[in-house]
Amino acid sequence: MDHTVYLALGSNMGNRLTNLKTAISNLTPQMNVKQKSSVYETPPWGFTEQAAFLNQVIKVETYLKPEALIAHIKRLESALGRVPNFTNGPRLIDIDILFFDDMVIYTPPLVVPHPRLHERAFVLLPLAEIAPDLVHPVLHKSVSELLDDAERIEIKIVK
Repeated sequence: MDHTVYLALGSNMGNRLTNLKTAISNLTPQMNVKQKSSVYETPPWGFTEQAAFLNQVIKVETYLKPEALIAHIKRLESALGRVPNFTNGPRLIDIDILFFDDMVIYTPPLVVPHPRLHERAFVLLPLAEIAPDLVHPVLHKSVSELLDDAERIEIKIVK
């Protein structure tokens, strides 16, 4: 496994906790899970007329290159039941690449680091739990520093 990747997972439909666990268990053999944050419940972001989300961040190692990884993740989301929806709408499972090594990538369909992670306490809080000193390669701030600057909405730890 050549690359270290941080992934954000979210679900607000069906059995949300089972959706997260199922997604994580289906990452292998392409990825090895090295760390998992706690699971957090957060109010919806963007489109607010929907159920609360469960969110989690995991650290994985993979041999896949960035483009192959995003393709694999999109296939996995579909296989787990995600259907296309509107931006920030409800979803059975959502898996986002937050960081891929210390790379900066701006190519469709992939932008890494995730372009809005620094605005989202529901991502930064679980990320800070497992990688507080990880430095954003564009903003040059640690995850802890980014979390200090983020607006903390009603986020509570579930598990």
